[in-house]
Amino acid sequence: MTPALLAVTLCYVAVCAASPFGNCRKCNGWGFQMKTDRKGRQKRGKDCRRCKATGKRIRVGRWLYNRWARIYRSGTG
Repeated sequence: MTPALLAVTLCYVAVCAASPFGNCRKCNGWGFQMKTDRKGRQKRGKDCRRCKATGKRIRVGRWLYNRWARIYRSGTG
């Protein structure tokens, strides 16, 4: 494994540990979709279904860690 790949991996692990949630990609963290009317003005649309109007999503690395920890706990308990 190259040192650059190792450094990127360790940085991503640190980000997942420090901030397990990121902004939702569909609504950009707003919790709702922005719509435009016929005149071009933006207005609030419906609540985002992907993040259930929270505006946050769990990061992939944190999701994998949570899954691993749950399986480990159920196997050793």
